[in-house]
Amino acid sequence: MIIMNSSKLNSEVHLMKDLIDFQEGSVVSRQLIKKDTGNVTLFAFDQGEGLSEHTAPFEALVLVIDGKAEIIIDKLSFSVNEGEMIILPANIPHAVKANEKFKMVLVMIKTN
Repeated sequence: MIIMNSSKLNSEVHLMKDLIDFQEGSVVSRQLIKKDTGNVTLFAFDQGEGLSEHTAPFEALVLVIDGKAEIIIDKLSFSVNEGEMIILPANIPHAVKANEKFKMVLVMIKTN
């Protein structure tokens, strides 16, 4: 995975999907907000790439901003298209597969 440093984006209007580019054979991520209470990260997945099954101790929201994603939650597969979102429940196994190139925003909110 390629991780990009986030530059200051405050008080400006941006087209979210233009803030990150695809990289051949890779998953690229760019953290937009990082706080103790959660973060917002952009991802660009090349076709055939993904995130293997894992769990997280807090809920997360995935918003597809370009293309189409396959999100697997507790062994159930969901197709999420540009403009659609899905919630990843806390402590439930989930994975991401890029059957085609796509970009997403991941919003994670931590609780006590």
